[in-house]
Amino acid sequence: MLKRRIIPVQLLVNGRLVKTRQFADWRDVGDPVKSSAVYNSQYADELIFLNIARDRASVQPLAELMQKVSQECFMPLAVGGGIHTLQDAAYLIQNGADKVVINSAAYRDREAISRIADRFGTQAVVVGIDAKREGAGYAAVSASASRHEPVPLDEHIRACEAAGAGEFLIQSVDQDGTMEGFDLPLLRLACAVAKVPVIGCGGSGHYNHLKEAFLETEVSALACGSLFNFSDSNPLRAKAFLSNYGLQFKVV
Repeated sequence: MLKRRIIPVQLLVNGRLVKTRQFADWRDVGDPVKSSAVYNSQYADELIFLNIARDRASVQPLAELMQKVSQECFMPLAVGGGIHTLQDAAYLIQNGADKVVINSAAYRDREAISRIADRFGTQAVVVGIDAKREGAGYAAVSASASRHEPVPLDEHIRACEAAGAGEFLIQSVDQDGTMEGFDLPLLRLACAVAKVPVIGCGGSGHYNHLKEAFLETEVSALACGSLFNFSDSNPLRAKAFLSNYGLQFKVV
C-alpha cells in the first residue's frame, strides 16, 4: 500500500485563513502564508487550500497566494475554489499549485476534468465532493452546501474518475468543524467506489480519530483543519502517534 498522508486543509476568505463548522459560521484563525510556513517545518505531506468566499469571480487571488506560499513551502500544494475551466487550472499551476481541486464545476462540465487531466496529468486533478447525510445514505451538495446535486454520490464518483480525476477529497458537511470524528461510513462508501486515492476530511479532533479512519477505511490520506487550528497537535506528532499502529508515512 502507498504510504499514508496527513494533509492540513486551509480554508480561505478574503485572503485570511478561516475555520467553519458544518460549512457555516466561519471564524478567522490566522494568516495562510505564516501558517503554511509552520506546516512546512512540521513536515506536513501536502497542503490543501480552498477558497470558500461566495464571490469567487476570479482565481487571481488564489494564484497570488500560491506565489507567496510556494516560497515558504516545499511540499505539494493543492488549491480549489472557483475553478471552472482549463484556463483557471493552468493559471494556478503556473503560479505554484501542484494540483487543483474541482468541486461545483465537476457537476456542470465533467469535460473540464478531462481537459485539465489531458494537459497536466490525472495526478493534478482532485475532485472535491461535499456530502451530507440524507436518510440512510448521503446527498452530494455544492456551493458551500447550499445546493443539492441531483446525482447519486457513487455515480458521481465513477463519472468523475472516468473523466480523469486522479484523486477525491471527500468532505463531510455534518462532521465539519465538530472535532467529533470522521464520518467512517461515508469514507467507506467512497473508497468502495473509487479506484483512485481518497482523502477524507471533516471531523478530526484528536489522533485517535485519525487512527480509526486509517484502520477502518481505505483512505489514502486525511485532511485536517480544526485538529491543527484549535489544539497543540501538528502533522509531525500525528504521524509519530499513528506509526505506533503499523501505519506507514513518508520518512523525513
